[in-house]
This record gives sequence, structure tokens and C-alpha cells, in this order.
Amino acid sequence: MVLRLLKYGLRSDYPVTGDIPVTPTLKPAYDVVIIGAGGHGLACAHYLSKYHGIHDVAVLDKGWLAGGNTARNTTTIRSNYITPQGIAFYKEGVTLYEAMSEELDFNVMFSQRGQLTFAHSEATLRSFHLRAETGRHMGIGIEVVDQKGVEALCPHLNMDYGGALEVLGGLWHPDGGTARHDAVAWGYAAQAARRGVEIHQRTEVTAIEVAGGRVQAVVTNRGRIAAGQVMIACGGMNYDMALKAGVELPIRCYPLQAMVTQPVKPWLHTLVSSVSLHTYLVQSSRGEMVIGGGSDPYQLYSTRSTLDMKEHLAEGAVHLFPFLKNLRLLRQWAGITDMTPDYSPIMGESPVDGLWLDCGWGTWGFKATPVAGKRMAECIATGRVPEILQPFALERFERFALLNEMGATAASH
Repeated sequence: MVLRLLKYGLRSDYPVTGDIPVTPTLKPAYDVVIIGAGGHGLACAHYLSKYHGIHDVAVLDKGWLAGGNTARNTTTIRSNYITPQGIAFYKEGVTLYEAMSEELDFNVMFSQRGQLTFAHSEATLRSFHLRAETGRHMGIGIEVVDQKGVEALCPHLNMDYGGALEVLGGLWHPDGGTARHDAVAWGYAAQAARRGVEIHQRTEVTAIEVAGGRVQAVVTNRGRIAAGQVMIACGGMNYDMALKAGVELPIRCYPLQAMVTQPVKPWLHTLVSSVSLHTYLVQSSRGEMVIGGGSDPYQLYSTRSTLDMKEHLAEGAVHLFPFLKNLRLLRQWAGITDMTPDYSPIMGESPVDGLWLDCGWGTWGFKATPVAGKRMAECIATGRVPEILQPFALERFERFALLNEMGATAASH
């Protein structure tokens, strides 16, 4: 990768290629139709075409490529979850991110700088010890650090000694990092398109035809498409899309807001979060302070931002780092999170034959992009759900085999 970049930079004539072709004319039928041209849908198309030889694939999106939650997240990547099943899944995701730039021949700007979560109470510290033991058993990098350890990792932090929010220790996850969200999507899209996958933007699915318990076709604003198999991966609209096929999912949708400040000289070299303050921060490659927190406490299909959340996030950020108080905000945004009762995703088969689900991601869909794409492609290509996905089956709610990841978020909901 480095030598190729150097050769490219020293050339007098730069080869220009159209990585992502213009939206083609819809064919009357495809082997696979993927609903949602976000990170998950594009990743699945890439793995289908590269590793399973399935090229007759159409990726549909009512908007534009990666214009939904893929463009509305805070780019955090980690595997420090609570359940062994969740840790194993996200651990594979981190491994795939580590090799993603080589895989896609596209610099996704993966920066593995670690995540530090603060404990402001003894109870939180005890829960961190449990998470650390489980994580080490599953083979991820994770440990509990004391106050001196927190200060060494984050010297600019307000420890609030003797205060109500004194930092007593932290959960250090050196495997954590960030990547450029649009680069991830474009990299997968370009690779899939080179292998014949068609990406159809401005193509809204209005109905999913089912007959005899099997998916038959999708109906769009540009015509009907017969499909051998269909995958739903459209973020906050997953509940509504599945309902078009007669499948009701245990999902409720909530806005999740974030914001960024004006850029400043790099100083924050880890991802930091506080569950007690419902706030997390990371400094982007452009120097902006990215600030996020928990989702809004009410159901809503909206990507608007609010003043009360802006004030809440600013208050948490300034408590942790008081010198940020004079920074100006550049922008604020929101995504639509599709939450399940146990805060774990729904992946694999649906009650409709040939209809596959990649849903219920809540606040951690971006970090799962490569592993979800890889494993869902395996489902579609083989007709079998791999072992790593089986715990996330829709039927777990009928069997009460829930995977509680509610406390695993960087800023608890």
C-alpha cells in the first residue's frame, strides 16, 4: 500500500477511474437484492462478489450511497462488549478493520488508538472487572486501570478528586479505534462495482412480494425486480422494511445525536467515555472534537438535532476537559437507531424463505460493518447461518435466549 501510494504521488499523469458507476437501468431480475446502500449492504455485496462468485447483485437505496446511519455515526470501533457471543463477533470485526485498507485497496484511515471508559463509582469499577475478565477469556485486549493508570493514558482529564464524579479508575481497551466512515462505504462500493454489482441510488423499495412463504420480488419506484434472495440492511428503516414482507421485528427506533467542534491541535490520543455523564469524545483526524452520548429517550423517526442534547453533551465534555469551554461548535446531527430489547442485533434467517435480516444495530452498526457484511454474505451464498451469527437469530426472543448488551455502550442509554 505505501509503495503504491508513493508511486502514484510521483507520477506526472494520474490514472483516473470511475470507481462507482452511474446508476444503471434496472434489470427485471437479480440473484440477490440488498436493500440499503450503507456500510453493511455494500460490505455484503463486496464479500458476495469477491469470495462467493455471486455477481448478479443489486444494492438499492432510496437515498444516496452511505447517506443514512453510515454517514451519521461517530466512527468508533471496538470489541469490549459484555456477552461472550458479542465479544467474539465484534472481535472479528476489529480484525477485519485492521486489514481493511489492504482488502479494499483504499485507505479507510483506520486509527487504532484505544478506548478508555471512566468509572465514577465502585459499582462501575466492579462491573469493569467482570468485563475485563470476560474479555481476556475471549482473547481481546482489555484491562482495568487505577487512577494513576487513567492519568497516564489521559493526562488532560479532570479527575475531580473528592468530587461527586471523581474518576476512580477505568476500563482500557487498546484494540479500540476509529475509521473514516465514508471511506469504508466507498471502498466496499468500488470493489463490489468492479465485480459487476449494481448500485442503484434513488431507488425506493415500496413493497416486498412473498408467495408460498418465499420472497419473490421487490417493487420499487423504478419498477418490479424479481429476486432469488433479498437482504434487509437499511438502518433505522429496518422495522418498516421487514413489515413490507409481513415480518414484524422487535425493534423500536430512537434518534442518536452527536456534534463536532472547531478543529484544534491534536491532544486527545485515545477514545474516552463516561457512562455516568452519558458522554464520549474522540478527536478526528482533522482536529475536531467529536462528542456523542446516549440516544434520545423517545421513539422518533427523525434526524433533527436538539438544543437540550447539545447542552447535555457540552456539559459532559466540559466537565471531563474544562479547557474545552471556549471551543465553538461546527455542526450537530442525528441518526436513527433501531433498538432491540436486549441491545443486540438480529442477523440471519427470517420467517420468509430467502429473506435475510441484518437489523437491530442500535448504536453500534458501524463497528460491525465488515464482519456483518462477511457473515451475511456467507448466509446468502451457502443458505446456512454460520455459528458466529446463530446467537443473534430472530427466534431468540421466542426462546428467551437474550444477549443483554445494554451496559456495553460507551455512553449508556
